[in-house]
Amino acid sequence: MADNYKVWLARAKSNLALSKNKTSVDIFYEDLCFQAQQAVEKALKSLLIYLKEEPEKTHNIVTLIKSMPRYINVPDEIVDAAVLNDYAVQTRYPGDYTPIEPAEHENAVKLANDCIDWVMRKIEELENKAGAKQNQPTLTNLNPDIS
Repeated sequence: MADNYKVWLARAKSNLALSKNKTSVDIFYEDLCFQAQQAVEKALKSLLIYLKEEPEKTHNIVTLIKSMPRYINVPDEIVDAAVLNDYAVQTRYPGDYTPIEPAEHENAVKLANDCIDWVMRKIEELENKAGAKQNQPTLTNLNPDIS
C-alpha cells in the first residue's frame, strides 16, 4: 500500500499525456479537457495516499484540496485547477455547454501539468525531510566513544 501513490501518480501522468493528444479532428477538446481533469484528480489523490490519507471517492478537485492536511500549503495555481471540475461530467456528454476552444484546452493542460509537477515536488520535499530527520543525531545513535 505504501507505493500505491506511485500507481495513482503514473495514472495521472497517463491522463496528462492523453489530454495533449489532439491527433485527429474527430477528437473533441471536451474529451481532452476531461483527461486534464482526471490528471489533476489522480495527482491529488496520489499525494493524499502518500500522506496516508484516504481520498474521498469524488471527482471534485475542491473536495480533494480541502482534504489535504493542514501542514500542506496548496498554492493558488493548484487551487485554480478547480475550474477543471466542469470537465469531470458536464462536458463529457452532448448538452448545453459552450464548445471548448483551443486556448481553453491549452489552459486545462497547463493546469494539469502544473498540478502534477507540484505533487511530484511536494512528495520529493517530504521524502527529503523524512530522510534528513532520520539522519539527525539522537541520544541513541551518538557514538559514545567520541568525547
